[in-house]
Amino acid sequence: MTSQVAPSPWKIDLKMAGVLGLAAALATAGLFPYLQQLMPEKLERIPLPLPVLVAAQSLQAFVLLGALSLLGLRMGHCLGLGAPLLQRWLGGESTAVQRAAPLQAILLGTASGALVLLCTQWIDPWLPTMINPPAATAAGVSAFNGLLASFYGGIAEELQLRLFLMTLVLWVVARVRRRMPGNAAFHVAIVLAAVLFGVGHLPAAAQIWGLDAIVVLRTIALNALVGCVCGWLYWRRGLEMAMLAHFSADIVLHVLAPLLEIGAP
Repeated sequence: MTSQVAPSPWKIDLKMAGVLGLAAALATAGLFPYLQQLMPEKLERIPLPLPVLVAAQSLQAFVLLGALSLLGLRMGHCLGLGAPLLQRWLGGESTAVQRAAPLQAILLGTASGALVLLCTQWIDPWLPTMINPPAATAAGVSAFNGLLASFYGGIAEELQLRLFLMTLVLWVVARVRRRMPGNAAFHVAIVLAAVLFGVGHLPAAAQIWGLDAIVVLRTIALNALVGCVCGWLYWRRGLEMAMLAHFSADIVLHVLAPLLEIGAP
């Protein structure tokens, strides 16, 4: 009887990065119908045919997010972070300590998305007049296009903010302190990645309203709320559960909100 040789961690990580990069590429392509409805004039100013633009952006996402995923996976081994379900599916032995809890992820993601919607109803009357209104508000985008866009948030943004950035922060802490980061370091990394997630939405908000203090606060706080939930799930349940929660939150914001004609950030 011949014994099977377990695949090397590098080989499994490369496979995982390839799968995650491909998922990000498909999610990027799926984002364009949403962008076409929300900001058609910006796409029209790009001197490329739309199919070429979609293909180029998808290829860029595959390469860039695939590379970031590989780095995040490699760094995560010593931190107990990763994508345990995907790792086991591809034949690897997961070093992450998390146990999947899909129902918890869906409930937390849905609750965070609903809380964001409630907060927008309270905050939005205080916003300044739009200086550059979008062609369609978030509530005016079709629910189907919102569904397609939700895959981008759940996949591409989680690869950037959780698998790469949050892991990088904790990996640096571990290298500097020469030991496993404590709970406080994880909490700081969760909040930092979540705040940067909100900051990443500021350019779009600035084009619509300008950068008044309330616009900055709304944009960062509401997006960071979802980011903190996803960060905690990444830490405790694995990347897949963070993705599921982010996707669930976006379903509320980009599918349910259009159906109910409610604005969302």
